Amino acid sequence: MFKYILLSLSFTSAIAASAQKFTVYTAAGMKPISIDSAALSLSTANAVFFGEQHNDSLTHVAEYELLQALYKIRQQELVLSLEMFETDCQLVLDEYLAGFINEDKLKTDGRAWNNYTDYRPMVEFAKLNRLPVIAANAPRRYVNLVSRRGMASLDSLSKEAKGWLPPLPYDTLAGAYHEKFMDLMGGHGSSNIYYSQSLWDASMSYSIYRFLKGKKNKRKLVYHVCGSFHSDGKLGTAAQLLKRKSSLVIKNITALPSDMYEKMTKEELAAIADFIIVTTP
Repeated sequence: MFKYILLSLSFTSAIAASAQKFTVYTAAGMKPISIDSAALSLSTANAVFFGEQHNDSLTHVAEYELLQALYKIRQQELVLSLEMFETDCQLVLDEYLAGFINEDKLKTDGRAWNNYTDYRPMVEFAKLNRLPVIAANAPRRYVNLVSRRGMASLDSLSKEAKGWLPPLPYDTLAGAYHEKFMDLMGGHGSSNIYYSQSLWDASMSYSIYRFLKGKKNKRKLVYHVCGSFHSDGKLGTAAQLLKRKSSLVIKNITALPSDMYEKMTKEELAAIADFIIVTTP
């Protein structure tokens, strides 16, 4: 226990040193707000999506601070969900949280991302406070299969393999999200590439939905951390989750580097999230 207290203190110190380098704004009106105030507003949701910039270190500081702030409000009703772990690694993640395996095993057997140190504070916080962590994403090998051979290729998988995926066939969300994806790809994205993108969204949304429908989990708040493309405008994963259960209350926060933020209009900012975090290098 003493080791975990030291870890928690070291994370808090690092965050205190960096806190002045990001600012939280309300998307409506773009008024600065404390992260605790943002958490209070977000805490009434069933699911909160944090859309991050994967390679922005200050984004990771902010998402950890928000995790702490949400915990102050919801305590043991809080659940962490991560794009960065795949569904077939849930057991490995659970074993680490329970103290059965060490961190090296988590990183190797759990196929942690190369920048795991950015997410480590959140995982350790969950472990310290005995919070569940959802390994939400589809196994990359199946996403790659779809990008090469199309959605129908998943039908040939074994029953066990399909158990790591959302129910087939999964939704591909035509419309605004598809247009956004094609714009990102410069109009050159193939159908299979888009279907593979949609598999990530379908898998993450199903992982969250499946958790929330558990009898003991109906009052839980799932805090899902993912790339901003998956949740901006409440499209992608967020939209998939709403299609699974329209009564869910979903809120989102997105992180933007200051140079990107300065190029966007107030209308554009208001359309992508409930709160905006602006990071300054």
